Amino acid sequence: MAVPSRPTDPPALTDITDGDWADQAADTVVRVVDQVREKTTGQVLTAARAIVYGIIGGFAAIVALVVLVIALVRMLDVYLPGEVWSAYLLLGVIFSVFGLLVWRRRYAPEVP
Repeated sequence: MAVPSRPTDPPALTDITDGDWADQAADTVVRVVDQVREKTTGQVLTAARAIVYGIIGGFAAIVALVVLVIALVRMLDVYLPGEVWSAYLLLGVIFSVFGLLVWRRRYAPEVP
């Protein structure tokens, strides 16, 4: 009769125990979580950042425009003859002409 051979470990079990399977499992979990997070919240975070930076940039532009107009009024007050009303009058005419030009172009040209 044949002598029974000693049982061997299953191949899948030896593959798991040979390497550092805990690190591999943790790396796989981290990689999957990162991929899911990038696909779900990555685009939302980018859009939110764009909105926040746009709002901050808009406020900065408005503040810069106000400071520029104040500086322009003060400069014109110094160099124009008369009181401060002459600087207001000149800037009022310039802004009104600009506003009328923009108002004329408010509609897109019709395509024939």
